[in-house]
Amino acid sequence: MSHHDAIPAPRRHSRADQLIQQFDTVLRTLVPHAAQPSRPSPAGDTRDDEISDEERQHAAGLMRINHTGEVCAQALYQGQGFTARLPEIRHQMELAAQEEVDHLAWCDARLVELDANTSLLNPLFYMTSFALGAAAGAINDKVSLGFVAATEELVGEHLSAHQQTLPQGDQRSRAVLRQMEIDEAHHEQWALEAGGHRFPAPLKSAMRLMSKVMTASVYRV
Repeated sequence: MSHHDAIPAPRRHSRADQLIQQFDTVLRTLVPHAAQPSRPSPAGDTRDDEISDEERQHAAGLMRINHTGEVCAQALYQGQGFTARLPEIRHQMELAAQEEVDHLAWCDARLVELDANTSLLNPLFYMTSFALGAAAGAINDKVSLGFVAATEELVGEHLSAHQQTLPQGDQRSRAVLRQMEIDEAHHEQWALEAGGHRFPAPLKSAMRLMSKVMTASVYRV
């Protein structure tokens, strides 16, 4: 028996396997409270200071935006992983997607604490982001990685701004957003180091415009 015969090749997931995994991910992403984090919430034992009902509603609006942002990120990584060519790129995207699941669950848990719901528009934004991710991955891995980097840069800007505009007493939301910002910066750095193209300024501006539409609608719905 030859050496090649002695060591079986690693099993490759069929397209049917991938579709089943995708469907499972869709459910875990879109069904409230279904996402299971692999890390405990950064809020931990952090206590909030006194916040008014109006401040609570504002904090909920911001956390709803961040939750939907993570829905989009999850869809983006799933779409790109579906079409990415290089196995190591696909594997890294799966790892990054798991951290996005953590973010999703943390934001969801915080919304529960704030007596608020996730956005009703999440399915729409999931489908749009999945399509964009799959299209980028289908072009080539450099464009796909560049899209990751540009998206994570944009998310980082949102997270930084939200930490400044959260009610002063909302320490638990701020702790969550702080860790999310650290993770997103790592994702951006990885994507660029892996060979991602830096997107030109006009394209980033178009992405910012799209994100403004999302944030304006999700803040209340």
